[in-house]
Amino acid sequence: MPLYIVPTPIGNLADITFRAIEILKNADVIYAEDTRTSKKLLNHYSIKGRLESFHKHNEHIKLNSIMRKLEQKNNVAVISDAGTPGISDPGFLLVRESIVSGFQVFCLPGPTALIPAIIQSGFPTDRFVFEGFLPIKKGRKKRLEELANEQRTVILYESPHRILKSLKQFVQFFDESREISIVRELTKKFETQFRGSICKAIEFYEKNKPKGEFVICISSLKEN
Repeated sequence: MPLYIVPTPIGNLADITFRAIEILKNADVIYAEDTRTSKKLLNHYSIKGRLESFHKHNEHIKLNSIMRKLEQKNNVAVISDAGTPGISDPGFLLVRESIVSGFQVFCLPGPTALIPAIIQSGFPTDRFVFEGFLPIKKGRKKRLEELANEQRTVILYESPHRILKSLKQFVQFFDESREISIVRELTKKFETQFRGSICKAIEFYEKNKPKGEFVICISSLKEN
């Protein structure tokens, strides 16, 4: 049986495909990043599949048991808390192991925060680079130095307790006039967007306490 990678809503529960619901309803086992979070989604769509945890702290341990499930011809689906597994979430190791073991892998199209964020940023979408979460310590300075000269739109993820610190660090590497777009809580009730310079963004979030999850888009060097 193939392994199904199933994207789930990043906020609004209506942002899920009919096929995703069908795959999850027919799954013998659903591996989820956080079973408590995923249970809310599954209950909303009356999905009764068996739920097991699969997250960054146990993905190496779970690989063999998932391979056995596939060998036994179980319908196996993998979901994350929100978005597409494998994009800043566990999934890569499992996909690679499944391919090496000779199993088919099907990834359904669906929600991911980076695409809506870049489209509504107004920055060029023909060429962009997705960096996910920047390294917290080791390698962070080198990565920022590289991005400072990037000729493509840059997309980053950031948490509420680090975004202000990151913005202040951006000023050290990027030109102060570099345009930035920051989307908070995409698809949710309190979704907001900031557009302007990095310095203006710092002023904004010093006055408005950061809450929720953030997607940052930075204009390319050639746009300034």
